[in-house]
Amino acid sequence: MPLRRPIIASLLLTGVLALPAPALAGGFYLQEQSAIETGRALAGAGAAADDPSAIFFNPAAMTNLSGIQTSIGGSALMASAHQTNRGTNRTVPTLPGVKVPVTGNDGGNPFEKVIPIPSFYVTGQVTDRLWLGVGVNAPFGLKLKYDDGFFGRYDSLYTNLKTYNIQSSAAYKLNDNFSIGGGVDVQYVKATLTNALPQLSPLAPADGFARLKGDDWSVGWNAGLFYTNGATNVGVSYRSGIKHKLTGTQTISGLLGPIAAANSALDASAPLDLPDIVTVGFMHRLTPNLRAMISGRWYNWSKFKGIAITSAAGTSNKELDYKDSYSVSLGGEYDVSPALTLRAGTMFDRTPTNAQHLTTRVPDGDRAWLTGGATFNISPAFALNVSYAHTFVEKANIVRPDSYYPTPATVTATTLAQTSGNADQVAASLTARF
Repeated sequence: MPLRRPIIASLLLTGVLALPAPALAGGFYLQEQSAIETGRALAGAGAAADDPSAIFFNPAAMTNLSGIQTSIGGSALMASAHQTNRGTNRTVPTLPGVKVPVTGNDGGNPFEKVIPIPSFYVTGQVTDRLWLGVGVNAPFGLKLKYDDGFFGRYDSLYTNLKTYNIQSSAAYKLNDNFSIGGGVDVQYVKATLTNALPQLSPLAPADGFARLKGDDWSVGWNAGLFYTNGATNVGVSYRSGIKHKLTGTQTISGLLGPIAAANSALDASAPLDLPDIVTVGFMHRLTPNLRAMISGRWYNWSKFKGIAITSAAGTSNKELDYKDSYSVSLGGEYDVSPALTLRAGTMFDRTPTNAQHLTTRVPDGDRAWLTGGATFNISPAFALNVSYAHTFVEKANIVRPDSYYPTPATVTATTLAQTSGNADQVAASLTARF
């Protein structure tokens, strides 16, 4: 059938146009990489240098940790999102200018009840000048599953994005005040995305279905500077953007009539560029027991202009036009006694999503955090860190038209929705010092 190749190319585009990674910094860049940092809303990131998780936020800060130290822990993220139908519709090829309502349920809460985010860090002082460290964590990830019959099903049904990052870094103390550090990040990403496909007739008994599965290994790097005079710490760090190329299979099934020729399974690939991240942190001791902290982070999402999908059917491009984003944190902590430290913080986290390209696959808006936490020093060698955070997510309106199939069979499904949500997280870690 002459239309077969353009139909498949069109389906490949719409099946992955909302690939999760482009909206990560706010949407599902996972800030929760340390129980201590979560407790102060990441206000100490890059500068506090009081736990092995410092390797992730600023490798140079390892020089503030004596001997061998390790931290193992994780966060339990409980997120919720709600989608409200505001007139989602579709066109019919045989009825130009006519828009037919797309009905269905609200999809329920697409998030799992508990989303685990594990982490492990170890740092070691090799000499009085040299430190080495290793970190293993999951800095990006999201899993959503909408109920069958969701009104936004042509936009998304299921998203499962996982990353595993292995960081090895070294730090060198130039003198008693200044340190430098840097290293390599080896990262694995795996994604599964699905969405429904509209039939040519809105009266068809069932929708078509598209599934994309792909994975990739890639490499990035990290570097940092750290200054301390005992009372004040300053840290600056950089994590490079990592360029992935997901390769896998796009499966299309269930299409009827003239477009049934597109039912197939094809090898496909799609680029996935994760952002550069710059962190600047400041910590000052107001008294021997009281510390104030501030941190800011910048995410280079503006380099992501769109997605190119390549298969045997050709290459398709989709403009997404993401924006640079940032987060700012304020926090503090107080040593109640040698055995107990309390901390709290707040953070504003700007979403990088573009209002013209929002999607139910990334139900996100600007975020505000309120957090609290504590450290219990069980002994000179062991400390238990716990924290809690609540995240308020700003409501956002989704207006997303997606076109399927080439002319004269083109169907445009426009998802019109309001998304709202929030999240809670509980984190804990055990730090051991040798």
